[in-house]
Amino acid sequence: MKKLIFLLFVITFSNAQEIALLKYNGGGDWYANPTSLPNLINFCNATIGTKISTKPATVSPGSSDIFSYPFVHMTGHGNVVFNDQEVKQLRNYLTSGGFLHVDDNFGMDQYIRREIKKLFPETDLVELPANHVLFQKPFSFPNGIPKIHEHDNQKPQAFGIFVKNRLVLLYTYETDLGDGWEDREVHNNPEEVRQIALKMGANIIDYIFNN
Repeated sequence: MKKLIFLLFVITFSNAQEIALLKYNGGGDWYANPTSLPNLINFCNATIGTKISTKPATVSPGSSDIFSYPFVHMTGHGNVVFNDQEVKQLRNYLTSGGFLHVDDNFGMDQYIRREIKKLFPETDLVELPANHVLFQKPFSFPNGIPKIHEHDNQKPQAFGIFVKNRLVLLYTYETDLGDGWEDREVHNNPEEVRQIALKMGANIIDYIFNN
């Protein structure tokens, strides 16, 4: 059955480059940073040769449509809840070739860690070292994940869930890449900071489409 799911997954998106935003339950603002993904897509199409649809899709964790997207992004400030069916579907998606990027927009941490443990009860989040390929190309980040927004002034960290040595879930914490991807006037970030955030986002996209 898993081989069939994987085959269908590959067929579904092998000829298309499209990414999606995860619409989850629990009360958190899954719709935060509305300009971030479109800006990231435009940056990637202009700089690293991707041909991603400029309008990201919206997908629910329990929908079979999730298998249409090799990359799903998730953000927000508050509560997140995956029900049993959503846990099963998300896990199937991730173990069949899919990828989930969770970007804590401040306030999500305690909730998303609980839900990630539902998805992978037998696996712990591990911090990615600065020499991980994710930080090496196409743009170099020798110190690992960059700090974009202050929040609690804590160290920015990138955590992952690996399945058979494949990174299937990336959780970026105390960095808030999505703030840096947004239109400049939203957060008044300096252009240098926005470029750092977009380049890190491009590394994530490159990792998914070219590894």
